[in-house]
Amino acid sequence: MKLHFEPNLDYQLQAIEAVCDLFRGQEVCRTEFTVTMKAPPPAADDMFPGTKPEQLTLGVAESDLGVGNRLTLLDDELHQNLADIQLRGGLPPSGALVSGDFTVEMETGTGKTYVYLRSIFELNKRYGFSKFVIVVPSVAIKEGVYKTLQITEEHFKGLYAGVPFDYFLYDSNKLGQVRNFATSSNIQVMVVTVGAINKKDVNNLYKDSEKTGGEKPIDLIKATRPVVIVDEPQSVDGGLTGAGKTALDAMNPLCTLRYSATHVDKHHMVFRLDAVDAYERKLVKQIEVASATVEDAHNKPFVRLVSVANRRGTISARVELDVATANGVRRQEVTVSDGDDLEQAAERAIYADFRVGEINTAKGEEFLELRYPGGETFLRVGQAHGDVDALAVQREMIRRTIKEHLDKEKRLRPLGIKVLSLFFIDAVDKYRQYDADGNPVKGDYARIFEEEYRRAAKLPAYQSLFGEIDLASAAEEVHNGYFSIDKKGGWTDTSENTAGNRENAERAYNLIMKEKEKLLSFDTPLKFIFSHSALKEGWDNPNVFQICTLRDIQTERERRQTIGRGLRLAVNQNGERVRGFEVNTLTVIATENYEQFAENLQKEIEADTGIRFGIVEQHQFAAITVTGADGQTVPLGVDQSKALWEHLKAAGHIDAKGKVQDSLKTALKDGTLALPAEFDAQRSQIAEVLRKVSGRLEIKNADERKQVAVRKGVYLSPEFKELWDRIKHKTTYRVQFDNDKLIQNCIDSLRQAPAIPKARLQWRKADIAIGKAGVEATEKAGAATVVLDETDIELPDLLTDLQDRTQLTRRSIATILSGSGRLDDFKRNPQQFIELTAETINRCKRLALVDGIKYQKLGDQHVYAQELFEQEELTGYLKNMLMDTGKSIYEHVVYDSTTERDFADALEKNDAIKLYAKLPGWFKVPTPLGTYNPDWAVLVEEGGAQRLYFVVETKGSLFTDDLRNKERAKIACGEAHFHALAVGENPARYVVARSVDDVLVEAAKAQIRGGA
Repeated sequence: MKLHFEPNLDYQLQAIEAVCDLFRGQEVCRTEFTVTMKAPPPAADDMFPGTKPEQLTLGVAESDLGVGNRLTLLDDELHQNLADIQLRGGLPPSGALVSGDFTVEMETGTGKTYVYLRSIFELNKRYGFSKFVIVVPSVAIKEGVYKTLQITEEHFKGLYAGVPFDYFLYDSNKLGQVRNFATSSNIQVMVVTVGAINKKDVNNLYKDSEKTGGEKPIDLIKATRPVVIVDEPQSVDGGLTGAGKTALDAMNPLCTLRYSATHVDKHHMVFRLDAVDAYERKLVKQIEVASATVEDAHNKPFVRLVSVANRRGTISARVELDVATANGVRRQEVTVSDGDDLEQAAERAIYADFRVGEINTAKGEEFLELRYPGGETFLRVGQAHGDVDALAVQREMIRRTIKEHLDKEKRLRPLGIKVLSLFFIDAVDKYRQYDADGNPVKGDYARIFEEEYRRAAKLPAYQSLFGEIDLASAAEEVHNGYFSIDKKGGWTDTSENTAGNRENAERAYNLIMKEKEKLLSFDTPLKFIFSHSALKEGWDNPNVFQICTLRDIQTERERRQTIGRGLRLAVNQNGERVRGFEVNTLTVIATENYEQFAENLQKEIEADTGIRFGIVEQHQFAAITVTGADGQTVPLGVDQSKALWEHLKAAGHIDAKGKVQDSLKTALKDGTLALPAEFDAQRSQIAEVLRKVSGRLEIKNADERKQVAVRKGVYLSPEFKELWDRIKHKTTYRVQFDNDKLIQNCIDSLRQAPAIPKARLQWRKADIAIGKAGVEATEKAGAATVVLDETDIELPDLLTDLQDRTQLTRRSIATILSGSGRLDDFKRNPQQFIELTAETINRCKRLALVDGIKYQKLGDQHVYAQELFEQEELTGYLKNMLMDTGKSIYEHVVYDSTTERDFADALEKNDAIKLYAKLPGWFKVPTPLGTYNPDWAVLVEEGGAQRLYFVVETKGSLFTDDLRNKERAKIACGEAHFHALAVGENPARYVVARSVDDVLVEAAKAQIRGGA
């Protein structure tokens, strides 16, 4: 199978656009330099008698022309571009351009690698940049990037007219590749681990080499001024002044683009798709937690060391004990010192003669000595004495993972989706060991897994999955481990702190990275993967649906990296992405309760991403759109955003730090939020921002997941059949352009577009002070800007460039250009004119796409059969269900938002509503922007009058300005689809509604029209 890559995902295009817009105004250009190759010293027998080798003059044997990137923009222009991008994206503004580091934050699983690879081609197309270095923290990520380059090669050549490009993994033994990197005129992409470049004293990168013609490889890289792309910079940098950051700066980059979901140092932020955005927009799997917490196991004296402390010479420790309380025995933390009697601390006789011994607080050597009858033990932080049998707990976790896996396999295999499960373990030898002869032997986890897998296979619920399978061999074939492999073929715990350990890791990653698609195929029996830390970051697979942590998750970032291995949306056997939470749910099997997991994950997201749940930032509303006097939409801006923030603070809705108060939550719920008059038009957008900030990240509880049954009385009723018959037909669409109208719209928009300035020269003056601390430059008065009259500009092929960017014919483009009257702008600043014109035309095209759409009903056999309600399983979570409904086709209504919950509740309570259905995910309308799933089908009959049938889309606002462009366009397509089905008497009507009242108003209008 081949993975299918979608080229038009809006959030990915926005991330690419944000990076490319940094260089808006840069002309297409490159720099050239000479790369020389020194002649080797002559052989001994060629020397003149009595002449020493060093006395000979070495001539130049060969000279090549190197090609590099060149930046012509001034710092002021870059900073203005950055400010525009940040305003557009609602990001905190950068006060000054203090570095060439730019940050792109994308949640794990949303296609970060695809985005930065495609940005390479887009930067080349727009500005001619051709030299790129991708720096990664580990062998795992290096192999993952290389694999992605391989499987996207055909895709990118199709998107970018077959542009030639070369990519390679940096190898210190193949330095000739670096010379080719410098001299080739093609796009060059070098992928390198930070471990291979961050040690100057031992790395060949910094030494003269014959393979590069006698030059230092780093000097060749410097000369190209590469665009450096850093994948997971928090693991690359080693801090702001660490060895990794120093190695990046040594490459003399044109700029450094930094991609991660978990940035530590933010630098200049240009794009953010954070965890909350990704979950809300269903771009990643939703997360549910199956908690394995041990309760009421207080039959042995339990002691766990939590921490040790030395405060002003007083040494103590925090330990967990099973303490007798008024409400029974509870596990609690208590502070103890050397010599303390634990029977007294816990008030339980079971701890008789248990005493605290030595407490060591030395860093890295912390321990507590526990003395008890018959012996003593030394506990390190996190270790416990008297705990329940760990293997018994881990057996239950493995059993639950297998159950979750098989449940999903029953549901998803018919959809062509292979289910994978991932186990993270604490030590390799618990999964696989070696006997004295070097033969592999199953460890505890492998043995337990096979026992539990065979047990599950015999259960009646899963017989359909195991019909003709030999369980003796199947249990062994479905699981395997991915760990570092030493030179003898043995498996070891993963570490990349030395060159030898990196080689061990390479052997393991070669296997798993190169078989990514094979693993997704039904033809490969492997379904359960065991790993130590090898898969912490850098590897993920879209079809991981279960992650079981058989080891403690030590830190929040480790927790987030762990679940990140399974967030990517699933693919089917054709390699196509399958969307919707009904398919995409990641189940995490963990040894902490569901509330703790959610709380700890939220803490980590706050620490990693800068999202501050419950905090309104002063710039929070800057990106909200307003309509200007010329009819164009523009951002609200930072100043207006601050004014709105001050109003909320004065009203007591937020405190001085921006923390949301209960009064704001109440006002949002009741719809009573008071705003200054100048913000009335943006009320819905402002309320939506505040709702997002006020909420919490929702993690589901796996034990609350329920299958929702169809209510037969409604499903089989004649009334529902009448409703379904009116909406069940499938359609196809055509987009009919009014070419003359599109061209005229383009002409009008281009006329009204902003003016284009000439190139400018920026003068600055500074005092240079040389002292013991170094050289310091202080800017002084005298700065000035001079407009440059560039008479020698070589004008590019305007029509060809615009044709590539817009896909319009040359004739149409020529008509637009001549009609706009702005060709003088092209002569003044060709690059900026091309970009402005292409953006204007493409915006007009997008609007025309939906304006000109026409739907046509397919034949009567092309329908969504009513039987699908019974055949397609619907599941939901108790906290997102309206329970025991009476009029719904399902026994419970599964809702995605409070708007949907309130709407369903009102449908139940209103006598005019006879029956309704929350339309399931499989009911889809095709559109040019992807499929669209309407919300509701509703039957209205008031006072025995005419029955009316509606398809309803529920929105918080009916003002189209408040909806995202894509939402607005899909609603327009939905309207056109149901209009095409509206033939015959009493058809179904499509309505966008905030409440049931809006539907009833439409019903009243329809009855009046019918009566007339």
